[in-house]
Amino acid sequence: MAAEPPSVGMLFLTFLRIALSGFGGALPFARRELVERHRWLGPTEFNDLLSICQLMPGPNICNVSFCIGWRFQRAAGAAACFLGLILAPCVIGVSLTVLYLHYGQLPLVSAILRGISAAAIGLFLGLGAKMAYAERRSPHILVFAALAFIGAGPLGVPLLAVILFLAPFSILAAWRWSA
Repeated sequence: MAAEPPSVGMLFLTFLRIALSGFGGALPFARRELVERHRWLGPTEFNDLLSICQLMPGPNICNVSFCIGWRFQRAAGAAACFLGLILAPCVIGVSLTVLYLHYGQLPLVSAILRGISAAAIGLFLGLGAKMAYAERRSPHILVFAALAFIGAGPLGVPLLAVILFLAPFSILAAWRWSA
C-alpha cells in the first residue's frame, strides 16, 4: 500500500493511463495500475472492491474509479478518476464511430475488429486468473466463482438472479471459513 495518499493529479493521470490502455476492457489494466504498479490496493482488496462495484449500477470500471478517488481524495478524487477514465475514450470513441460508419463494411475493417475481440477476451481471461490466484487460499470462493460463471455464462441465467441466489450461500461460506 502507498505510504501517503495519491494526489488528485496522480489519480487523474493513473485513470487516464488505464483508459488509454484499456481498449476492449479496462479492468485488467486497472488491476495492474492499482495493485501491481502503485500498490494502492492489495490483490484481495482489489477483488473485494470489484465485487462491491459489480453490485452497483453502471460500468464496473466507472464504479471502481469513483471508489478509488473517494477513498484517497474524497469528491475531488472521485471526479479526477472519473474524468481521467472517460475523457480520452469519449474523444476516441466519437472519432472511431465516424470512421466505422464510413468504412465498417469493408472486409479488412471487419477482420481487424475480430482480431481486437480476441485480444479483449484474452485480457479478461488473464484478469480472471489473477483474481482467482489471489483467492487461492479460499477454495470456497473459487467454487462460488465457478458456479456464477456457469450460471451467467453457459446456462444464460440473468446476472442479478445468479447474484441473488448465490450471495447468501457465498456470504455464509465466507463467514464460516474466515472465522
